[in-house]
Amino acid sequence: MQDAAYEERLRLLSEGSINKNFQPYRDIDWESPEFAVVPGDRRWILQRETDPMGGHPWYLAQPEEKQIAIGMWRQANVAKVGLQFENILIRGMIQYVFVQPNGSAEARYCTHECIEECNHTLMFQEMVNRIGMDVPGMNRFLRGVGKLLPLAGSSLPLIFFMGVLAGEEPIDHLQKRILRAGGDIHPVMKSVMSIHVAEEARHISFAHEFIERRAPRLSRARRFASSLAMPVIMRVLCDAIVVPPKEFWETFDVPKSVRKELFWDSDAARDELAGYFGDVRMLAGNAGLLNPASKLLWKACKIDGRASRFRSEPHR
Repeated sequence: MQDAAYEERLRLLSEGSINKNFQPYRDIDWESPEFAVVPGDRRWILQRETDPMGGHPWYLAQPEEKQIAIGMWRQANVAKVGLQFENILIRGMIQYVFVQPNGSAEARYCTHECIEECNHTLMFQEMVNRIGMDVPGMNRFLRGVGKLLPLAGSSLPLIFFMGVLAGEEPIDHLQKRILRAGGDIHPVMKSVMSIHVAEEARHISFAHEFIERRAPRLSRARRFASSLAMPVIMRVLCDAIVVPPKEFWETFDVPKSVRKELFWDSDAARDELAGYFGDVRMLAGNAGLLNPASKLLWKACKIDGRASRFRSEPHR
């Protein structure tokens, strides 16, 4: 009965991918005049309500021209990280699909998701190109190991889908907060985020379902090892996505003290970090991946706290 319910949820997710999907070159009018990226556009200034740097005294003290340049660089780099992460996700998910049997509902849904993620990489890269900042995306270490990470898709699928959530949850959290704030942001950025949030809801839902179904079926030893891996994966990949790379700090001559305060020394920054993972903490509890040892690791990684009561509950 449990498998039948799971397969029915996968069928609904697959039908959703068929009936409600987006095409980056059909649904975004890239050539519209309002989408033009022009010098001096104040809409690229980071908002204090939605970006940790946006309200920092150092950033606010910079000339407007530099604030705009920092905002453009940061938003372009977040998009570049997103497409790099989704490239890894696509390759790993295809590895997983490759070993699935005929008739697998997981294989069908994962293939739908790969198609959507390919469209997201096109959309993110187009946004980066139009902003015009030559950003690197992930830090050098992760760009290197990114060649190997997809292999976990077939060999360590539970760990792989934890990694999927570690990348998807922070980006989804940040983008939802920006869209909910309703500030004056550039139409390119708003359109890309709106499409991404709409389709990521399915992708995150699948990863939650996958982990919640698989984890309880592991042996006690493997489940314990997975419970310890989960918070570490969340923290490491979150930093790779949210924290700007070395090139950013050097380009804009940002003091080391500012970097440490923003990521993640101050109380506000730590609260922000923990807020990314309320849904994942809920998942860990539901999947039997919380125990005294793993709780200590969640705390050591500075991402412990109250679990969400329901998916996508706003962090307050």
